[in-house]
Amino acid sequence: MSNPWNEIPLSDYEAHMGSASIMQMQAINGMMKVQLESFPVTEAMILGIAGGNGIEHIDDKKYRKIYGVDVNEKYLMKAEKRYGDCGGILKYLHKDLLTEYAKLPYSELVIANLIIEYIGYNVFKKVIMQVKPIYVSCAIQVNGESKEFISNSVYASVFNGLEKIHHEIDEKHLMKTMQEIKYQAKDKAEWVLPNGKKLLKVDFIKNPVIEIKE
Repeated sequence: MSNPWNEIPLSDYEAHMGSASIMQMQAINGMMKVQLESFPVTEAMILGIAGGNGIEHIDDKKYRKIYGVDVNEKYLMKAEKRYGDCGGILKYLHKDLLTEYAKLPYSELVIANLIIEYIGYNVFKKVIMQVKPIYVSCAIQVNGESKEFISNSVYASVFNGLEKIHHEIDEKHLMKTMQEIKYQAKDKAEWVLPNGKKLLKVDFIKNPVIEIKE
């Protein structure tokens, strides 16, 4: 089965996400700035980088290497056209996380914003176990009174195919999933959106291995 994200034009995706009633593009951009600045790392991996929203916040004095991962090769080509490789720091990886998570390299930090909903808890867990980061920073959508994950806009119909891979994600089960692979939550923050929904950012840290001296 072809991943339905390959059928969604980037222009429609960005217009929908950035519309005045949704403003998730703007929220994710601000969140990415915080995520890139908050951890004592020199390497990061951004899952679902799309057209590069937030790449402008990469500090080439801090980072040695950043991987930008996406299933849609056209998205990656657009991101590279917009931002280049950030002086050789940024490497674009064309991977479908549903089937190619075992090919991901190591990174100290994984940033995963609005991606767990399209790969599910189990695959996300396998991604983290493969990459073996020290820190994980991820954002999930909290729908509030709305029962629809995809917000209403004139572009909403282009997302109809995502129902095939969409998973309901909540904070409780995300915490449980991460605890199963020895990650503990260290910070949380919320971004309130115009339509009453919220983005919940949760940061995790790998539980340190404590050596017992005899």
